[in-house]
Amino acid sequence: DAAGCPAPKNLRPARKRKLVDAVRGEWGVSIRRTCRVFEVDTSTYHYKSRRPGQAHLEQRIREICQTRVRYGYRRVHVLLRREGFAINQKKTRRIYRELGLQLRNKTPKRRVKAKLRDDRREATRPNETWAMDFVHDQLATGKKIRVLTVVDTFSRYVPVLDARFSYRGEDVVQTLERVCAKTGYPTTIRVDQGSEFISRDLDLWAYTNSVTLDFSRPGTPTDNAFIEAFNGRFRAECLNTHWFLSLADAREKLEDWSRYYNEERPHGAIGQKTPIALLKHFGATSPPS
Repeated sequence: DAAGCPAPKNLRPARKRKLVDAVRGEWGVSIRRTCRVFEVDTSTYHYKSRRPGQAHLEQRIREICQTRVRYGYRRVHVLLRREGFAINQKKTRRIYRELGLQLRNKTPKRRVKAKLRDDRREATRPNETWAMDFVHDQLATGKKIRVLTVVDTFSRYVPVLDARFSYRGEDVVQTLERVCAKTGYPTTIRVDQGSEFISRDLDLWAYTNSVTLDFSRPGTPTDNAFIEAFNGRFRAECLNTHWFLSLADAREKLEDWSRYYNEERPHGAIGQKTPIALLKHFGATSPPS
């Protein structure tokens, strides 16, 4: 019997109304009787909030964070109060967090083209988002090499696999400039926080060419899952099946494999198509074979 239910304690009016409605729906009793059983005043049940909507406030907070990318909720609150919003700091903080606008921790400092807020979305066209990383291997002589790997997250096209004995920020810029002259510039490149990727050379190149560097959080490889998955396939299908006699031999074999990967290998993620076929379907520019 509903009369045996204990009265709720310290519930907000909205929660009390939901409880009363649930019991009424289950037992088919009147509002008056249900409120009496739960010791809820009927005026509380019928109360309608006069609080204004906060859609305009949310929109303004988003606009501030888009133009002031290093502002936390405290500075956002100061700007809102200057504009006449009569809210307290706790509400600003709550909305700020609900919108997911918290700044990432340990974002590379002094990087003009670094993406600072976690607003990633799936790529919808070629050259919208690239992912970039390094893979380590060695020659038959035991000398170590590093391979710069780049993949388009939409088409799975691999613009370049570049092997060198060592890599610096300026070397990454040189490789990207050579590749982008053929394929076009991406909108965003996802990278980790390796020394080559947080260099001033790469940051200046990105700024000059309107490319955003989207940095992964430290110790979180899933932030750049596309390149991690590609590197696993690259190692299993290429690096583990070849001996590299010299750096020139390594570059030749990597070029052959990347051509096979782009033009012949079917990819389940894009409907068993090849990346080059998907690029041509979208009319994107691709480098000559």
